[in-house]
Amino acid sequence: MRSLIDITDFSVEELDGLLHTACDIIENPAKYADSCRRKKLATLFFEPSTRTRLSFEAAMLELGGSVIGFSQASSSSASKGESMADTAKILSCYADIMAIRHPLEGAPYVAARNTSVPVINAGDGGHCHPTQTLADLLTIYREEGRLNNLTVGCCGDLKYGRTVHSLLAALSRYENIKVVLISPEELRLPGYVKYEVLDGKGISYEETTSLEEAIPQLDVLYMTRIQRERFDDLETYEHLKDSYILTPEKMQAAKSTMRVLHPLPRVNEISVKVDADPRAAYFRQALNGKYMRMALILKLLDEAKKGVQMPEPEDVLVDRLHCDNPRCICTTEQELEHMFKCVDKERRIYRCIYCEAKKTLED
Repeated sequence: MRSLIDITDFSVEELDGLLHTACDIIENPAKYADSCRRKKLATLFFEPSTRTRLSFEAAMLELGGSVIGFSQASSSSASKGESMADTAKILSCYADIMAIRHPLEGAPYVAARNTSVPVINAGDGGHCHPTQTLADLLTIYREEGRLNNLTVGCCGDLKYGRTVHSLLAALSRYENIKVVLISPEELRLPGYVKYEVLDGKGISYEETTSLEEAIPQLDVLYMTRIQRERFDDLETYEHLKDSYILTPEKMQAAKSTMRVLHPLPRVNEISVKVDADPRAAYFRQALNGKYMRMALILKLLDEAKKGVQMPEPEDVLVDRLHCDNPRCICTTEQELEHMFKCVDKERRIYRCIYCEAKKTLED
């Protein structure tokens, strides 16, 4: 069945359609109250989560469906060594659709290739988080009234921040988008995201280490936390964790129409004193996530009913290249093929299907 693994799996027209459905849900909730009656959502959360897991559950319940699943890996057969592929095959016997969060990059993709029901990527390692991006898009649209002609600042952990990677991939397909990348040198946006997403789509961007210098020009400020769970070196994390703290004083330099977004949870990067500012949109953003997940569930279940399938990847090499990323699912999954897609034919650059790790094909 067709699934949502990466935000680019959907066209701009499909994203706009989801926005339209979500807005209709907000205006006419009773219209959708029984849309998923007798349907079951399985939530497979191998990593801690509050907003994403509970918003998925709330979304399905408000559509009239039911929810099964687990909220930690230790309560699943993964703790016994069961593969992601086998887990997905089993869960498809019990549920009509599933949402998966996993610390290993590519796990939802493996699940989608081994199940007969739609799979939603609820976050895979540092790779991507497409449903958070849906929440981001709806928030920007409702707060700013548009998804084009915007200057968007992304601040904090741009290296491991899967929410930033997904958001940039989505926004890069809208018109007249400018991006300001605000981060410590150690946490700059990965080169492949700049090359393939920003340069590849002709998006204007600048990089800076100064939030104070960037904030006056922004329409949207997307704050992120420095994620302790992504660091192998605790000393490096401690050095970087308080790199940026948004305060009411810094907000004085921002436009009156600027909006502050954050995927949450926050730690120290936004002062609680900012919460009272009407430009602080992050709690409204969390609510918007529920509406977009409702719209997404409806779309994928409707396509499953029609028999819409996942497209087969093109220009793929199988087992000719080897992925060395220790966070990639192919390094642990039993007998899983190492698959690489071509992203640059001229330079013979390939990226792992599961985690985007880069390899160059040698003769």
